[in-house]
This record gives sequence, structure tokens and C-alpha cells, in this order.
Amino acid sequence: MSDDDSPISAREAKRLFAGLRAAPALVLAVSGGPDSVALMWLAARWRRSLARGPLLTVVTIDHGLRREAAREAREVKRLAAGLGLPHRTLRWRGTKPKAGLPAAAREARYRLLADAARAAGASHVLTAHTRDDQAETLLMRLFRGSGLAGLSAMAPLSERDGIVLARPLLDVPKSQLIATLRRAKVGFAEDPTNRDTAFTRPRLRALLPLLAAEGGDARNLARLAARLARANAAVEVLADGAERFLRLRDRGVAPQVGGRSFEASAFAALPEEVRLRLLLRAINALGHEGPAELGKVETLMSALDQAVAASLRARATGRPVLKQTLAGALISLAGGRIHIAPAPARRRTGR
Repeated sequence: MSDDDSPISAREAKRLFAGLRAAPALVLAVSGGPDSVALMWLAARWRRSLARGPLLTVVTIDHGLRREAAREAREVKRLAAGLGLPHRTLRWRGTKPKAGLPAAAREARYRLLADAARAAGASHVLTAHTRDDQAETLLMRLFRGSGLAGLSAMAPLSERDGIVLARPLLDVPKSQLIATLRRAKVGFAEDPTNRDTAFTRPRLRALLPLLAAEGGDARNLARLAARLARANAAVEVLADGAERFLRLRDRGVAPQVGGRSFEASAFAALPEEVRLRLLLRAINALGHEGPAELGKVETLMSALDQAVAASLRARATGRPVLKQTLAGALISLAGGRIHIAPAPARRRTGR
């Protein structure tokens, strides 16, 4: 897709949705803003071009945070009806948190969308994330200190609550979607929270023109995210191979009941990023307070590396050289082996 303001053609739309043709049904997440309205309009046009294809259902989530949301949901329903698509409005009910509201709203939105997909017999939920959103997500995660996996930003396809999230517009600039709607004379709403600098994403959005002037435009940031995603996938393959390698080294060793165990010397010989991922995988699988924070796992691994080096220089004993808890997992080094198991439940002290 180009960065110009030309509308998306029928041929381009067909290419965007081609991988979804065999799905039994699809849920379209439509808030009423330009991106999601364009998603609905393009998906409806694509579906009409098929002799047989998935059933489309439009779902709007009303978070109960703005008075205008109910009116915008009714407008989406009207637009959907004009396209021959069924529509549902789902509401996020209950007390809203004062802190972390965007994250809580996002969790609620995806939970409700997954429920709607199961009710509709849909295998996928389609969201209208664009190239601009991808660039903002990369910046948010960069400034929060994310690792390689986080900096890969959003994937075109991902799984959540047993439903596949599809982002067919992830390489499409927002400007093209607006141009498409204007040519089709389709109206859309503007969410004022998208400009509210009390939230992180709008503040970063305001920075993008300055970054673009230095070459850091949405296209280049999204390209960087895609390259990091490739590198992340390669490291995951290496981590899978390392797990198999460690299991082969452990042939004849009695497995640890309720936990995992690695030969310390073999573990220490692996690349640092691979060691980190193996630790993270084991802690998240066996801990009961996860997921573990990357920075804390890095600190643990540094201590573990030092302990392994010291233990290899000295004669191995059965006594633990290192013993720490993280995210509900107990990590220890003893007898030349690294052990990871669920940590004992913390005692609750009464007043």
C-alpha cells in the first residue's frame, strides 16, 4: 500500500481479505471511527464480490465512558444495515478503574468481542489497526523498555481467548482509509479521546510529525516492527531447539516432579537471549503470579550466570548455590543443575 491519499480499489480490498475467504464467519469490530467504518465498508464490498464466503457480523463495544458512544453505536448499526450486515452493540458494565483505564477498557473490549465471535460461530475477529497504529505501538513499547518480542508490535494474526484476531489493514495508512470513505460518501465519528493528551497514545501521535521530519515516519516505524518480528521469530526457533538440546542432555536423568530442570553447564553455553527466553518460558509456565517482568528475569539471569560460573569453578555439592522466587516460581541452582518449580504459597498474616 502507498502512503498517498488515494482510495483503496476493489482489487486492493480483495487482496487485503484474501486469507479470510475460507473462514465460516467473521466478526468486524466497528467503533464508528474512520478506520473501523472503512474496515466494515471494505469487508462488505469484498464479501459481495464472492459467490460464497464467510458470514459477516458487525459488533460495536460501548465502554460506557462517553455519552456519545450510544449514538455512535446506533449510527454504526444504520451503516451496517445499509450494507446488509447484522449488527450488535455490547456494553462494558460494572465499575471502571480510575488507574489503568485504557488497558482495562482494551481487555474488556477483546473479551466481549471474543464472546460475540463464539456466539456468531466466527473463527476470527477483524480489527481496524492501521500502519499508523503500528508505529504508535512500537514507540509505546520502545519507551516502556520492551524486549525484542514486544518491539515486534502487532502481528497480522494473533490468538486471544480461543479466537483469531486478524488485522487486515495493518500495512494501510489511515489517510487511505479516510480517502476511501470520502469517495464513497460514508460518514464516520471522531473519538475525542484520540486527542486527549492525558493518555499515552495521543501524546505519541502528536510526536509523529516531528519524527517523520527526521525519517521516522509511520512507514519506516512499521517496517522496523516487521523486521524485529522476523528476528523474534528466528530467536523463538533457536529457543525451541535449545529446549530439545537440553532435554537430550538429560536422557537418563530422573525428571523433576512438578517442575523443570536444566544441566547448568549446558545452559550456560547457550546465547544470552536464548537463555533468557528459556527462563521466561519456565517461570511463566510454573509460576502462579505471572507473567514475569522482562527486567526482573534479566536481573535473575545475571545472578544465575554468576552463580553457575562460580559453581563450575568449585566442586559441585548438593546444597543450593542460588535460591530465588520470581512471579510465583522458585528458581534454584544446586548440584550442577538449575531447577524451576512452583513457589510455595505465601503465608497470609492476620492482623
